[in-house]
Amino acid sequence: MPTIVLPDDARTIIDRLHDAGYECYAVGGCVRDCLLGMTPHDWDFATSALPDEIERVFSDLVTVDVGKRYGTIAVLLNGHSYEVTTYRVDGDYTDARHPDEVRFSPCLRDDLSRRDFTVNAMAYDPIGGLYDAFDGERDLRYRVIRCVGDPTHRFGEDALRVLRALRFSSVLGFSIEPATERAIFSCCDRLSDIAPERLMRELLRLLCGDNVSAVLRRYRSVIAVFIPELSGTFDFAQNTPHHNRDVYKHIVASIKNIEPDPVLRTTMLFHDIGKPMSLVVDRRGISHFKGHPMLSAAMSEEILRRLCCSNNFIDDVCTLIRYHDERLTPDPPMLKRYLKTLGERRMRMLLSVQRADILAQSMYLRQEKLSTLSQCEQEVERILSSGECYRLSMLAVNGRDILHLGVSAGVRIGELLDEVLDKVIDGELLNDRDALLSYLRQRI
Repeated sequence: MPTIVLPDDARTIIDRLHDAGYECYAVGGCVRDCLLGMTPHDWDFATSALPDEIERVFSDLVTVDVGKRYGTIAVLLNGHSYEVTTYRVDGDYTDARHPDEVRFSPCLRDDLSRRDFTVNAMAYDPIGGLYDAFDGERDLRYRVIRCVGDPTHRFGEDALRVLRALRFSSVLGFSIEPATERAIFSCCDRLSDIAPERLMRELLRLLCGDNVSAVLRRYRSVIAVFIPELSGTFDFAQNTPHHNRDVYKHIVASIKNIEPDPVLRTTMLFHDIGKPMSLVVDRRGISHFKGHPMLSAAMSEEILRRLCCSNNFIDDVCTLIRYHDERLTPDPPMLKRYLKTLGERRMRMLLSVQRADILAQSMYLRQEKLSTLSQCEQEVERILSSGECYRLSMLAVNGRDILHLGVSAGVRIGELLDEVLDKVIDGELLNDRDALLSYLRQRI
């Protein structure tokens, strides 16, 4: 295992508390990440000092009460915030999130014993080295997610830990040991009691993991607890030469085929969720799913609003879903119209979505589809690099020009500009100021 090298700020916090006569350790995810050879995003600390004592030790710095009741004080050092928490033992979790009460303890083991998984229950200080009472280092070596103590009790304290276990499995590529897995399945119904924004935060991190496909396949019933609409896609055969997987397996395959961006992976998770409700079977027994992009987008909007996603996030995902099945061709006017509607960023994302979708389909016409898509990608890049006009702001005329021609109604000005843009896109007019003004004078 790699050695742990503390950054200067972390060493300063530990040394200050040591010098004041208290124990202090780096704990949790930062220790885990260091042992995995990764750079921690955050550094957290556990100490024998009580909250008031923490504040006294760092009285020359800014400290913030971020949870003094639970023993946590944030210390601001060199522009960064570090949470320092008193060793504690938790009481019952009747709200499925916070302990009803905490009891401060002088013992580090007590503090680590309340944590979720063994790989997150290690501590380190530069004098004593690694403190690992629950074999977290061994589980790191064998790439296993295991609860600290009784897994049913751990998940009973905070059901979100069920989803956290899946997230760690996805992100770290670890398996989940049998007792912990059994408890996940037996306790997962409690996810319905968790605040939706907490669920969504964990889901997005899960979706962006390298091991996402295996997790979504094995634990699909867990995800369906808070996204029951997905269960309709489970084992739903597609019966079309374009597909060799059921709807859910196709969804999972498509997620792995796209870069780990939250918008893109959420788009793939929901892009075909409306297929079971749009099924039509022709006389040959072939399935068709006409209108499924619009239905999937409508269902996705409802789901994402329920999960408290931002309006911008919802708009991105639902727009990509609505357009994911469009039959694009490398025709410049067609692609400019899509650029006009979607903009450059979403157009690039749509091309990625379509490629991921094709790669999750059967081999039937796959090469033809990919070849056409590649030509579209090349043509879009050519349009963008050459600066060809596809949006109103690129026109050689604007609303003020139309005002000077005697049109005062704002709606009419917008209609004329849109008409001119369409003619420029179609090649009927050059994007030349004099040519456009001449056309507008005739139209007006």
